[in-house]
Amino acid sequence: MSSSEIPSQFAPAERAPGEKIAAQARYLLNLPLFERLFNAVPDIVLVVNQQRQIVFANHNLLKTTGLNDDAAIIGLRPGEALGCVHAFETQGGCGTSEFCQTCGAVEALLSSLKGRETIQECRIALQNGDALDLQVWATPLTLDGETFSVFAVKDISHEKRRQALERIFLHDLLNVAGGLRGFASLITEATPAELETITGALSRLSGRLIEEINTQRELNAAESNELVVHPTRLDSQTLLHEVLTLYQHHEAAGGRGLELDPNVPFVSFTSDLTLLQRVIGNMVKNALEAAAPGEIVTLCCTSYPVMVEFWVHNPGYMPRQIQLQVFQRSFSTKGTGRGLGTYSMKLLGERYLKGRVSFTSSPDQGTVFRASFPLTLD
Repeated sequence: MSSSEIPSQFAPAERAPGEKIAAQARYLLNLPLFERLFNAVPDIVLVVNQQRQIVFANHNLLKTTGLNDDAAIIGLRPGEALGCVHAFETQGGCGTSEFCQTCGAVEALLSSLKGRETIQECRIALQNGDALDLQVWATPLTLDGETFSVFAVKDISHEKRRQALERIFLHDLLNVAGGLRGFASLITEATPAELETITGALSRLSGRLIEEINTQRELNAAESNELVVHPTRLDSQTLLHEVLTLYQHHEAAGGRGLELDPNVPFVSFTSDLTLLQRVIGNMVKNALEAAAPGEIVTLCCTSYPVMVEFWVHNPGYMPRQIQLQVFQRSFSTKGTGRGLGTYSMKLLGERYLKGRVSFTSSPDQGTVFRASFPLTLD
């Protein structure tokens, strides 16, 4: 099958022949000061041909990818060079999967190759489990009758992460702190009966405050590869009852039901209790927020010979465009800067607990998030 016949769900899959790629690369390198100028730029700069293949890359791309040879990059597409997980899911490569329909980098390249200068942001999930938030500039370039795109890439992951932490962490802390102050102000005038209610609320809110701080601390450590896993013996029934108790009265459950499937099997396994509770808790919280008032969210697990799978069901349907982005850091249907919950369940569940986190969603079956883990965490 020729490259022009390879199917694609978005951008054309066609690639230029190897000899043409080599000729284009030589032509650019022979331009006066071309390589020296682009190597002086502090960000990644690529020159991409009509087939979206790299014909020049400055030294910053080599540093980012850990490669030592330009030849290993020439002919690849940007997502393939950067290690995007979706660039290797289809025969056509970068730009041809369903997920590429929401990729700002591909959109910018396509616009640039049609003559329009474009700036976009995109989020790339990497094969090693990391994620990048990028800002990309794609500028048309015509040389000797051929159209190229100058594709500049700036890593804005730290900026996006800082924004998300400010909006999520500080917002949630202020909500809890406000509740604490409100109840504390009632203590001096409360009756004995009211005092019991107030102290119970203060205890719950202070617990929430500690929980929010621990959540962010774990996420920071996870992203920095500093998180330490502490395996211990667990059982599925006790674990799910604890999660149910924790979230039945969570603010996200307002007007929604949370139930444990009556057929939860007893599965004995080894994992990190704190991280596992965080993953399943995020699944439950996400489901409660997605469910409509009056709907029921169901929590259960399934036993397999070498693994245990926890799952959470809510009756709502997630539109396909949202499904394509759901595990990306900072993406959320709840507004800009939200969305660390689904990203962290993937990060913690797969990188540290050696499991697999996934979901399915359909109009007739609703949405089910699943987290499968080995029975023994080494």
